[in-house]
Amino acid sequence: MSTVDHIEALKAKHATLEHAITQEVKRPHPDDDVVCSLKKRKLQIKDEINRLTEPTSH
Repeated sequence: MSTVDHIEALKAKHATLEHAITQEVKRPHPDDDVVCSLKKRKLQIKDEINRLTEPTSH
């Protein structure tokens, strides 16, 4: 898998997590632990995307 493919896969996972967070928050009694866990995973993916897309400095 190329870096570009990997980044695209991460972006898709990020979008899926965003959707899951939105759905959980819309529930009558959202589970705060689930929302927190989803947001944490989403942030980890965002950090990885940023790490892969930032130019390296040598």
